[in-house]
Amino acid sequence: METIVIVGGGAGGLELATRLGDTLGASKRARILLVDRYPGHFWKPLLHTVASGKCDPRVEELSFPAQAVEHDFEFVQGEVLCMDRAHQTVTLAPRGGFNAGNGSDGVCRTITYDKLVLALGAITNFYNVPGAAEHALTLDNVDDAESFRRRFLDACIKAGEQKTQVNVVIVGGGATGVELAAELSNSARALAAYRVHTLDPETDIRISVIERGQHLLPQLHPQQANRAARELRALGIEVLTGTAVAEVTHDAVIDAAGNVHRADLTLWAAGVEAPQLCATFGLSVNNLRQIIVDASLCSANDSQVYALGDCASYVCPIKGVAPPRAQVAHQQAMFLADLLARRNGTPRPDFRYHDYGSLVSLGPQTAVGVLTGAITGKSIRVAGATASLLYQLLYQKHLLNLHGTARVATQALVDWLRAKIQPPVKLS
Repeated sequence: METIVIVGGGAGGLELATRLGDTLGASKRARILLVDRYPGHFWKPLLHTVASGKCDPRVEELSFPAQAVEHDFEFVQGEVLCMDRAHQTVTLAPRGGFNAGNGSDGVCRTITYDKLVLALGAITNFYNVPGAAEHALTLDNVDDAESFRRRFLDACIKAGEQKTQVNVVIVGGGATGVELAAELSNSARALAAYRVHTLDPETDIRISVIERGQHLLPQLHPQQANRAARELRALGIEVLTGTAVAEVTHDAVIDAAGNVHRADLTLWAAGVEAPQLCATFGLSVNNLRQIIVDASLCSANDSQVYALGDCASYVCPIKGVAPPRAQVAHQQAMFLADLLARRNGTPRPDFRYHDYGSLVSLGPQTAVGVLTGAITGKSIRVAGATASLLYQLLYQKHLLNLHGTARVATQALVDWLRAKIQPPVKLS
Protein backbone atom coordinates (compact mmCIF):
# COMPACT_ATOMS: atom_id res chain seq x y z
CA MET A 1 0.00 0.00 0.00
CA GLU A 2 1.31 3.44 -0.94
CA THR A 3 2.17 5.82 1.90
CA ILE A 4 1.56 9.55 1.45
CA VAL A 5 3.11 11.72 4.14
CA ILE A 6 1.97 15.33 4.60
CA VAL A 7 4.26 17.52 6.70
CA GLY A 8 2.42 20.49 8.18
CA GLY A 9 -1.13 20.72 9.48
CA GLY A 10 -1.96 24.28 8.45
CA ALA A 11 -4.95 25.21 6.30
CA GLY A 12 -3.64 23.45 3.19
CA GLY A 13 -2.01 20.46 4.85
CA LEU A 14 -4.99 19.55 7.02
CA GLU A 15 -7.51 20.00 4.21
CA LEU A 16 -5.37 17.75 2.00
CA ALA A 17 -5.05 15.07 4.70
CA THR A 18 -8.79 15.18 5.33
CA ARG A 19 -9.70 14.88 1.64
CA LEU A 20 -7.18 12.10 0.95
CA GLY A 21 -8.29 10.27 4.09
CA ASP A 22 -11.89 10.37 2.91
CA THR A 23 -10.91 8.97 -0.50
CA LEU A 24 -7.71 6.92 -0.46
CA GLY A 25 -7.63 6.22 3.27
CA ALA A 26 -11.22 5.09 3.59
CA SER A 27 -10.91 2.77 0.59
CA LYS A 28 -7.54 1.39 1.80
CA ARG A 29 -5.89 2.46 -1.44
CA ALA A 30 -3.21 4.39 0.45
CA ARG A 31 -1.97 5.12 3.94
CA ILE A 32 -2.22 8.85 4.72
CA LEU A 33 -0.01 10.33 7.45
CA LEU A 34 -0.12 13.91 8.70
CA VAL A 35 2.91 15.17 10.66
CA ASP A 36 2.88 18.34 12.75
CA ARG A 37 4.80 19.60 15.75
CA TYR A 38 1.58 20.71 17.48
CA PRO A 39 -1.35 18.54 18.63
CA GLY A 40 -3.99 20.74 17.03
CA HIS A 41 -4.83 23.10 14.17
CA PHE A 42 -5.72 26.78 14.37
CA TRP A 43 -6.57 28.78 11.24
CA LYS A 44 -3.66 31.19 10.83
CA PRO A 45 -5.64 34.12 9.37
CA LEU A 46 -7.37 34.40 12.76
CA LEU A 47 -4.21 34.64 14.87
CA HIS A 48 -4.79 38.38 15.31
CA THR A 49 -7.99 37.54 17.23
CA VAL A 50 -5.94 35.44 19.66
CA ALA A 51 -3.41 38.25 20.07
CA SER A 52 -6.21 40.71 20.87
CA GLY A 53 -7.95 38.32 23.28
CA LYS A 54 -11.11 38.09 21.19
CA CYS A 55 -10.64 34.37 20.51
CA ASP A 56 -9.67 31.60 22.93
CA PRO A 57 -7.51 29.14 20.97
CA ARG A 58 -8.32 26.34 23.41
CA VAL A 59 -11.93 26.55 22.23
CA GLU A 60 -11.32 27.02 18.51
CA GLU A 61 -8.35 24.67 18.07
CA LEU A 62 -9.08 21.50 16.13
CA SER A 63 -7.58 18.27 17.45
CA PHE A 64 -5.41 16.48 14.89
CA PRO A 65 -5.96 13.00 16.45
CA ALA A 66 -9.74 13.48 16.48
CA GLN A 67 -9.77 14.67 12.86
CA ALA A 68 -7.58 11.72 11.88
CA VAL A 69 -9.95 9.17 13.40
CA GLU A 70 -12.99 10.76 11.78
CA HIS A 71 -11.40 10.96 8.32
CA ASP A 72 -9.29 7.81 7.98
CA PHE A 73 -5.78 9.22 8.15
CA GLU A 74 -3.04 8.92 10.76
CA PHE A 75 -1.51 11.71 12.81
CA VAL A 76 2.06 11.75 14.11
CA GLN A 77 3.10 14.60 16.38
CA GLY A 78 6.72 15.57 16.00
CA GLU A 79 9.18 18.11 14.68
CA VAL A 80 10.83 17.30 11.37
CA LEU A 81 14.63 17.35 11.53
CA CYS A 82 15.65 16.25 8.05
CA MET A 83 14.68 14.31 4.93
CA ASP A 84 16.56 11.54 3.13
CA ARG A 85 15.30 11.66 -0.43
CA ALA A 86 17.44 8.73 -1.55
CA HIS A 87 15.75 6.41 0.95
CA GLN A 88 12.46 8.36 0.98
CA THR A 89 12.40 8.92 4.72
CA VAL A 90 11.60 11.81 7.05
CA THR A 91 13.31 11.98 10.44
CA LEU A 92 11.48 13.40 13.46
CA ALA A 93 12.91 14.64 16.74
CA PRO A 94 12.51 12.34 19.78
CA ARG A 95 9.18 12.49 21.55
CA GLY A 96 9.35 15.29 24.07
CA GLY A 97 12.62 16.62 22.59
CA PHE A 98 16.25 15.68 23.13
CA ASN A 99 16.28 16.40 26.85
CA ALA A 100 16.01 13.07 28.66
CA GLY A 101 14.88 14.93 31.77
CA ASN A 102 11.45 15.53 30.31
CA GLY A 103 10.73 11.89 29.61
CA SER A 104 12.30 11.60 26.16
CA ASP A 105 14.23 8.48 25.25
CA GLY A 106 16.43 10.58 22.98
CA VAL A 107 15.69 8.37 19.95
CA CYS A 108 14.78 10.01 16.67
CA ARG A 109 11.88 8.59 14.70
CA THR A 110 11.87 7.74 11.01
CA ILE A 111 8.88 7.73 8.67
CA THR A 112 9.06 6.17 5.21
CA TYR A 113 7.06 7.65 2.37
CA ASP A 114 6.21 6.91 -1.24
CA LYS A 115 5.01 10.45 -1.83
CA LEU A 116 5.78 13.45 0.36
CA VAL A 117 3.85 16.72 0.53
CA LEU A 118 5.52 19.66 2.26
CA ALA A 119 3.03 22.14 3.73
CA LEU A 120 5.32 23.86 6.22
CA GLY A 121 3.76 27.32 6.03
CA ALA A 122 5.80 30.46 6.55
CA ILE A 123 7.55 32.44 9.26
CA THR A 124 8.14 36.14 9.76
CA ASN A 125 10.65 37.82 7.46
CA PHE A 126 12.55 40.59 9.28
CA TYR A 127 14.44 41.62 6.13
CA ASN A 128 17.66 41.91 8.17
CA VAL A 129 16.43 45.09 9.88
CA PRO A 130 18.75 45.62 12.88
CA GLY A 131 17.12 44.62 16.15
CA ALA A 132 13.87 43.40 14.61
CA ALA A 133 14.39 39.69 15.28
CA GLU A 134 15.61 40.40 18.83
CA HIS A 135 13.00 42.91 19.98
CA ALA A 136 9.85 42.53 17.84
CA LEU A 137 7.08 40.04 18.53
CA THR A 138 5.48 37.98 15.75
CA LEU A 139 2.25 36.14 14.93
CA ASP A 140 3.63 32.95 13.42
CA ASN A 141 1.60 30.60 15.62
CA VAL A 142 -0.79 30.38 18.57
CA ASP A 143 2.05 30.54 21.11
CA ASP A 144 3.24 33.83 19.57
CA ALA A 145 -0.27 35.27 19.62
CA GLU A 146 -0.86 34.26 23.23
CA SER A 147 2.50 35.72 24.23
CA PHE A 148 1.57 39.05 22.63
CA ARG A 149 -1.85 39.05 24.35
CA ARG A 150 -0.35 38.43 27.79
CA ARG A 151 2.31 41.10 27.31
CA PHE A 152 -0.25 43.63 26.13
CA LEU A 153 -2.50 42.87 29.11
CA ASP A 154 0.42 43.10 31.56
CA ALA A 155 1.58 46.37 29.98
CA CYS A 156 -1.88 47.90 30.37
CA ILE A 157 -2.18 46.86 34.01
CA LYS A 158 1.33 48.08 34.83
CA ALA A 159 0.81 51.39 33.03
CA GLY A 160 -2.43 51.92 34.93
CA GLU A 161 -0.65 51.44 38.24
CA GLN A 162 2.15 53.79 37.24
CA LYS A 163 -0.08 56.37 35.52
CA THR A 164 1.78 56.09 32.20
CA GLN A 165 0.87 55.25 28.62
CA VAL A 166 1.13 52.05 26.60
CA ASN A 167 2.62 52.37 23.12
CA VAL A 168 2.10 49.57 20.60
CA VAL A 169 3.83 49.77 17.22
CA ILE A 170 2.78 47.39 14.44
CA VAL A 171 5.26 47.22 11.57
CA GLY A 172 3.51 46.25 8.36
CA GLY A 173 0.25 47.54 6.92
CA GLY A 174 -0.88 44.33 5.29
CA ALA A 175 -3.90 42.30 6.39
CA THR A 176 -2.30 41.00 9.60
CA GLY A 177 -1.13 44.41 10.80
CA VAL A 178 -4.37 46.21 9.96
CA GLU A 179 -6.62 43.52 11.45
CA LEU A 180 -4.58 43.33 14.64
CA ALA A 181 -4.61 47.12 15.09
CA ALA A 182 -8.39 47.27 14.76
CA GLU A 183 -9.03 44.33 17.10
CA LEU A 184 -6.50 45.59 19.64
CA SER A 185 -8.23 48.97 19.80
CA ASN A 186 -11.57 47.30 20.48
CA SER A 187 -10.02 44.98 23.06
CA ALA A 188 -8.46 47.90 24.91
CA ARG A 189 -11.91 49.45 25.26
CA ALA A 190 -13.46 46.16 26.40
CA LEU A 191 -10.75 45.60 29.01
CA ALA A 192 -11.33 49.10 30.33
CA ALA A 193 -15.08 48.50 30.50
CA TYR A 194 -14.46 45.38 32.61
CA ARG A 195 -11.98 47.37 34.77
CA VAL A 196 -9.11 45.05 34.00
CA HIS A 197 -6.95 48.16 33.68
CA THR A 198 -7.49 51.78 34.71
CA LEU A 199 -6.22 53.40 31.52
CA ASP A 200 -8.30 55.60 29.27
CA PRO A 201 -8.27 53.59 26.00
CA GLU A 202 -8.77 56.80 24.01
CA THR A 203 -5.69 58.63 25.29
CA ASP A 204 -3.51 56.23 27.29
CA ILE A 205 -3.20 53.37 24.80
CA ARG A 206 -1.52 54.44 21.58
CA ILE A 207 -1.46 52.07 18.63
CA SER A 208 0.54 52.86 15.51
CA VAL A 209 0.76 51.07 12.16
CA ILE A 210 3.90 51.72 10.11
CA GLU A 211 3.81 50.79 6.44
CA ARG A 212 6.66 51.20 3.97
CA GLY A 213 4.38 51.54 0.93
CA GLN A 214 2.27 54.54 0.08
CA HIS A 215 -0.95 52.73 1.02
CA LEU A 216 -2.10 50.15 3.51
CA LEU A 217 -3.26 46.79 2.16
CA PRO A 218 -1.37 46.74 -1.15
CA GLN A 219 -3.51 43.84 -2.43
CA LEU A 220 -6.56 46.14 -2.50
CA HIS A 221 -7.52 49.12 -4.64
CA PRO A 222 -6.14 52.42 -3.22
CA GLN A 223 -9.71 53.57 -2.59
CA GLN A 224 -10.30 50.57 -0.32
CA ALA A 225 -6.92 51.05 1.33
CA ASN A 226 -7.72 54.69 2.06
CA ARG A 227 -11.04 53.67 3.56
CA ALA A 228 -9.25 51.21 5.83
CA ALA A 229 -6.87 53.98 6.92
CA ARG A 230 -9.82 56.24 7.74
CA GLU A 231 -11.48 53.50 9.76
CA LEU A 232 -8.29 52.93 11.76
CA ARG A 233 -7.80 56.63 12.41
CA ALA A 234 -11.42 56.84 13.59
CA LEU A 235 -10.47 54.27 16.22
CA GLY A 236 -7.61 56.51 17.34
CA ILE A 237 -4.92 54.46 15.60
CA GLU A 238 -1.97 56.31 14.07
CA VAL A 239 -1.36 55.29 10.45
CA LEU A 240 2.05 56.06 8.97
CA THR A 241 2.50 55.16 5.30
CA GLY A 242 5.57 55.73 3.16
CA THR A 243 7.65 55.04 6.25
CA ALA A 244 10.49 52.50 6.22
CA VAL A 245 11.83 51.02 9.45
CA ALA A 246 15.59 51.29 9.94
CA GLU A 247 16.01 49.78 13.42
CA VAL A 248 14.11 48.24 16.29
CA THR A 249 15.24 48.58 19.91
CA HIS A 250 13.78 47.21 23.13
CA ASP A 251 11.60 50.30 23.57
CA ALA A 252 11.38 52.02 20.19
CA VAL A 253 11.08 51.73 16.43
CA ILE A 254 13.33 54.06 14.45
CA ASP A 255 12.34 54.90 10.90
CA ALA A 256 14.59 55.72 7.94
CA ALA A 257 14.14 59.46 8.51
CA GLY A 258 15.49 59.12 12.05
CA ASN A 259 12.13 59.54 13.80
CA VAL A 260 11.82 57.57 17.03
CA HIS A 261 8.49 55.85 17.72
CA ARG A 262 8.27 54.79 21.34
CA ALA A 263 7.18 51.17 21.67
CA ASP A 264 6.40 49.17 24.79
CA LEU A 265 5.41 46.40 22.38
CA THR A 266 6.53 46.02 18.77
CA LEU A 267 4.75 43.56 16.49
CA TRP A 268 6.43 42.71 13.17
CA ALA A 269 3.95 41.91 10.37
CA ALA A 270 5.88 43.20 7.37
CA GLY A 271 6.37 39.99 5.39
CA VAL A 272 6.99 36.24 5.43
CA GLU A 273 9.44 33.66 4.17
CA ALA A 274 9.61 29.87 4.22
CA PRO A 275 11.09 28.14 7.30
CA GLN A 276 14.83 27.49 7.37
CA LEU A 277 14.09 23.77 7.18
CA CYS A 278 13.04 24.16 3.53
CA ALA A 279 16.60 25.06 2.57
CA THR A 280 18.01 21.81 4.05
CA PHE A 281 16.18 19.33 1.82
CA GLY A 282 18.41 19.71 -1.23
CA LEU A 283 15.48 21.02 -3.27
CA SER A 284 15.52 24.13 -5.45
CA VAL A 285 14.32 27.16 -3.49
CA ASN A 286 13.92 30.87 -4.24
CA ASN A 287 15.31 33.82 -2.28
CA LEU A 288 12.55 33.37 0.32
CA ARG A 289 13.49 29.69 0.78
CA GLN A 290 10.22 28.65 -0.87
CA ILE A 291 10.40 25.31 -2.66
CA ILE A 292 10.15 25.79 -6.42
CA VAL A 293 7.37 23.63 -7.88
CA ASP A 294 6.05 22.99 -11.38
CA ALA A 295 2.48 23.12 -12.67
CA SER A 296 1.72 19.86 -10.81
CA LEU A 297 3.07 21.37 -7.55
CA CYS A 298 5.89 18.84 -7.79
CA SER A 299 9.42 19.78 -6.79
CA ALA A 300 11.75 20.57 -9.65
CA ASN A 301 14.28 18.10 -8.18
CA ASP A 302 12.21 15.14 -7.03
CA SER A 303 9.08 13.69 -8.63
CA GLN A 304 8.00 12.14 -5.31
CA VAL A 305 8.03 15.44 -3.39
CA TYR A 306 5.30 18.06 -3.62
CA ALA A 307 4.87 21.41 -1.88
CA LEU A 308 1.90 23.67 -1.31
CA GLY A 309 0.93 26.86 0.48
CA ASP A 310 3.29 29.48 1.82
CA CYS A 311 6.39 27.25 1.67
CA ALA A 312 5.95 26.68 -2.09
CA SER A 313 6.89 28.92 -4.98
CA TYR A 314 4.40 28.50 -7.79
CA VAL A 315 4.37 30.91 -10.73
CA CYS A 316 1.10 30.93 -12.64
CA PRO A 317 1.61 31.63 -16.36
CA ILE A 318 -1.36 34.01 -16.24
CA LYS A 319 -1.54 35.43 -12.71
CA GLY A 320 2.19 35.34 -11.93
CA VAL A 321 3.55 34.42 -8.50
CA ALA A 322 0.91 32.92 -6.22
CA PRO A 323 0.78 35.02 -3.03
CA PRO A 324 1.10 33.58 0.51
CA ARG A 325 -2.62 33.53 1.23
CA ALA A 326 -5.03 30.99 2.68
CA GLN A 327 -7.07 30.75 -0.52
CA VAL A 328 -3.96 29.70 -2.45
CA ALA A 329 -3.22 26.93 0.07
CA HIS A 330 -6.84 25.77 -0.12
CA GLN A 331 -6.87 25.63 -3.92
CA GLN A 332 -3.55 23.80 -4.00
CA ALA A 333 -4.76 21.31 -1.39
CA MET A 334 -7.87 20.51 -3.43
CA PHE A 335 -5.75 20.19 -6.58
CA LEU A 336 -3.31 17.76 -4.94
CA ALA A 337 -6.16 15.78 -3.39
CA ASP A 338 -7.40 15.08 -6.90
CA LEU A 339 -3.95 14.55 -8.39
CA LEU A 340 -2.69 12.11 -5.75
CA ALA A 341 -5.93 10.12 -5.88
CA ARG A 342 -5.53 9.43 -9.62
CA ARG A 343 -4.44 6.03 -10.82
CA ASN A 344 -0.88 5.71 -12.06
CA GLY A 345 -0.51 6.45 -15.74
CA THR A 346 -3.37 8.93 -15.93
CA PRO A 347 -2.49 12.38 -17.28
CA ARG A 348 -1.44 15.02 -14.76
CA PRO A 349 -3.46 18.24 -14.84
CA ASP A 350 -1.87 21.65 -14.31
CA PHE A 351 -2.66 23.77 -11.29
CA ARG A 352 -4.16 27.16 -12.01
CA TYR A 353 -4.60 29.73 -9.27
CA HIS A 354 -7.83 31.73 -9.29
CA ASP A 355 -7.88 34.95 -7.28
CA TYR A 356 -11.36 35.29 -5.83
CA GLY A 357 -10.55 38.52 -4.05
CA SER A 358 -9.49 39.58 -0.59
CA LEU A 359 -11.31 40.68 2.57
CA VAL A 360 -9.79 42.47 5.55
CA SER A 361 -11.54 42.85 8.91
CA LEU A 362 -11.55 46.27 10.59
CA GLY A 363 -13.25 45.15 13.78
CA PRO A 364 -16.45 43.31 14.74
CA GLN A 365 -18.81 45.27 12.49
CA THR A 366 -16.92 46.34 9.39
CA ALA A 367 -14.44 45.19 6.76
CA VAL A 368 -13.17 46.14 3.33
CA GLY A 369 -12.24 44.08 0.34
CA VAL A 370 -12.79 43.04 -3.23
CA LEU A 371 -14.55 39.98 -4.69
CA THR A 372 -13.68 38.58 -8.11
CA GLY A 373 -16.16 36.52 -10.11
CA ALA A 374 -15.04 33.00 -10.99
CA ILE A 375 -16.57 33.18 -14.48
CA THR A 376 -16.62 36.85 -15.42
CA GLY A 377 -13.36 37.80 -13.70
CA LYS A 378 -14.89 41.15 -12.78
CA SER A 379 -14.03 42.65 -9.40
CA ILE A 380 -16.55 44.14 -6.99
CA ARG A 381 -15.47 46.31 -4.08
CA VAL A 382 -17.27 45.66 -0.82
CA ALA A 383 -17.16 47.38 2.54
CA GLY A 384 -19.01 47.81 5.81
CA ALA A 385 -21.32 45.25 7.39
CA THR A 386 -21.69 43.25 4.16
CA ALA A 387 -17.94 42.82 3.85
CA SER A 388 -17.77 41.90 7.55
CA LEU A 389 -20.33 39.12 7.07
CA LEU A 390 -18.48 37.80 4.02
CA TYR A 391 -15.24 37.87 6.01
CA GLN A 392 -16.79 35.70 8.73
CA LEU A 393 -18.02 33.25 6.10
CA LEU A 394 -14.43 32.65 4.93
CA TYR A 395 -13.64 30.81 8.17
CA GLN A 396 -16.91 28.89 7.96
CA LYS A 397 -15.94 27.75 4.46
CA HIS A 398 -12.64 26.43 5.84
CA LEU A 399 -14.53 24.52 8.54
CA LEU A 400 -16.92 23.11 5.94
CA ASN A 401 -13.97 21.62 4.07
CA LEU A 402 -12.90 19.89 7.28
CA HIS A 403 -16.16 18.88 8.97
CA GLY A 404 -19.18 19.11 6.71
CA THR A 405 -22.41 21.10 7.01
CA ALA A 406 -24.07 19.52 10.06
CA ARG A 407 -21.13 19.88 12.41
CA VAL A 408 -20.31 23.40 11.26
CA ALA A 409 -23.92 24.51 11.79
CA THR A 410 -23.89 23.02 15.28
CA GLN A 411 -20.59 24.70 16.12
CA ALA A 412 -21.89 28.03 14.85
CA LEU A 413 -24.84 27.78 17.24
CA VAL A 414 -22.53 26.93 20.14
CA ASP A 415 -20.29 29.89 19.30
CA TRP A 416 -23.30 32.21 19.14
CA LEU A 417 -24.52 31.08 22.57
CA ARG A 418 -21.03 31.40 24.03
CA ALA A 419 -20.76 34.97 22.74
CA LYS A 420 -24.01 35.81 24.54
CA ILE A 421 -22.82 34.71 27.98
CA GLN A 422 -19.09 35.45 27.95
CA PRO A 423 -17.12 38.72 27.84
CA PRO A 424 -16.06 39.77 24.32
CA VAL A 425 -12.35 39.35 25.20
CA LYS A 426 -10.26 37.26 27.55
CA LEU A 427 -9.85 39.14 30.83
CA SER A 428 -6.80 37.37 32.22
